Amino acid sequence: MTLPKLDNDRFTTEAGYLVTTQTPEVCVEVIMKAVVACHDLKYGDYDQVAFRTSPGVQQFRSLPGGRNAPTEEAVTIPCVELSFFLPANETVLTSVLKAIYDAHPYEEPVIFVKESLRTLHISGLDEDNPNRYWNWEEDPWSPEQNRG
Repeated sequence: MTLPKLDNDRFTTEAGYLVTTQTPEVCVEVIMKAVVACHDLKYGDYDQVAFRTSPGVQQFRSLPGGRNAPTEEAVTIPCVELSFFLPANETVLTSVLKAIYDAHPYEEPVIFVKESLRTLHISGLDEDNPNRYWNWEEDPWSPEQNRG
């Protein structure tokens, strides 16, 4: 797959990988800690940037040969998806995937890796933009410690 360059004066682009894993919610922090130990998940002026979904339901049926006893019917477990971007570097990707395998509670972690293109803002273009939170009279969503 060839990702477009999208040359323009508003943002830049970077090719890489979108990594998504499904896990019980109580395990997200352990997995994030393991991932961040391998890569800072930097995104522009921020690091440790990841996305976690609300809990959903993962389904599977255990087959003979695994650590779980085989099941006749599929079982369900409440899970979240954790996703983040990595640069197009196979060494970084491999180390992060190994970290997920080491930290994940499952025998067979569900992990998806997709080639991806991310955008990065060009600094200084938004100082007077009325849609930016720093230009609002009230900011109802950002954490108190981020307000300047």
